[in-house]
Amino acid sequence: MLVTAKKGDKVNTMTASWGGVGIMWGKSVAYVVIRPQRYTKEFMDASDTFSLTFYPAEYRKQLSYLGSVSGRDEDKIANCSLTLAEHEGIPYFEEAKLVLFCKKLYVQELDKNAFLDSSIVDKWYQNNDLHTLYIAEITESYN
Repeated sequence: MLVTAKKGDKVNTMTASWGGVGIMWGKSVAYVVIRPQRYTKEFMDASDTFSLTFYPAEYRKQLSYLGSVSGRDEDKIANCSLTLAEHEGIPYFEEAKLVLFCKKLYVQELDKNAFLDSSIVDKWYQNNDLHTLYIAEITESYN
């Protein structure tokens, strides 16, 4: 999936694998985690809204590219051959098979002391770069 957010008049996106959907606080929600060094985190923190977009297998090349190149270094959106669009100010890509438009409800940096299984910290956070958790209401979706 791609996580896409807007900061001012700029948009950035990243490929993410860790996240999910469910019900929380009586709302349909999506959650995603982003590491502090990711450029997209700046955009997520600056905006109340973002999109999650999902693609068929034929877009694997674009998703791989968007997950391995930083928007700090180049205009990866212009180079990825996906069509950027906006819905009520929320950026997304037209080629997506499923689009979730999301409004942030909760943001929290993970705390290594809260892990009950320390092997998770040992395996995934050797550089102490714990993810930030974003829980967001799914305000609209389409496929």
